[in-house]
Amino acid sequence: MINFTMNDGHEIPAIGFGVYLMTSEEVERCLPQALELGYRHIDTANAYFNEVAVGNVVRESGIPREDFFITTKLFPQSYPYEQCRADIDATLARMGLDYVDLLLFHQPYGDYVSGWKAMEEAVAAGKVRSIGLSNFPAHKIKQVMEAATVKPAVLQVELNPYWNQHALKAELAAMGLGDVVLEGWYPFGHGDAKLLAEPVLAKVAEAHGKTTAQVILRWMLQEGVVTFPKTTDPQHMRDNFDVFDFELSDDEMARVNVLPQKAYYEVPEEAPDFVLVHNDYSKQA
Repeated sequence: MINFTMNDGHEIPAIGFGVYLMTSEEVERCLPQALELGYRHIDTANAYFNEVAVGNVVRESGIPREDFFITTKLFPQSYPYEQCRADIDATLARMGLDYVDLLLFHQPYGDYVSGWKAMEEAVAAGKVRSIGLSNFPAHKIKQVMEAATVKPAVLQVELNPYWNQHALKAELAAMGLGDVVLEGWYPFGHGDAKLLAEPVLAKVAEAHGKTTAQVILRWMLQEGVVTFPKTTDPQHMRDNFDVFDFELSDDEMARVNVLPQKAYYEVPEEAPDFVLVHNDYSKQA
């Protein structure tokens, strides 16, 4: 496994196991398979409604807690300062954990400025090791930074060869946040057949005896990006973890980096309806 060092000194495994859109039953079936293959970084969220299952698998695995890197995320209903303090405790109780390794604000809406203080306090209290943001554009990150005493360690965004986020990296560097680790969701374009058949990627894959999906993951590693592809297929789990025995050349990296750019999902400036729903996260199996 390759680890990256975050700006707070903690290390984060570069490949994780994502549980987005997995039911609790799927988590309880698939996550143990992933752990057996060597995965230790798990990415979940309040809004995935499977934190209880993740916590159960982690506790029952027999693997020491310190060997895991566990990420979860708070939805905007949790952001106001007092609510954020309470919901961090509720998240830990739901998962049956004393701490999480990384806690993110999931969506860039609501009272994220006051909530950031509660995130910082959770770090000081040892409830959270590292904190960060998900789906936040540069101007909203700037709002957080104006009140912050602890920088985000991670920014989780859509990232793949068709949306390499080089412009965002430049914006972060200009803000003094060039040391923030990017995490990429939709590494395969949400299973986009066009991306997985992209001729540039196919040619590189053929040269290395790998699949295009493995080339994408290797490209992300060499870009310094963490990713956590979601799959319930054991063979795909193995393939996604089998990306540490080859390396793309500078020329191959350059050919991937000049692919035409277009996001699969545009994060809207104002909160869409699904973000405004008040969720009862206690209703989990």
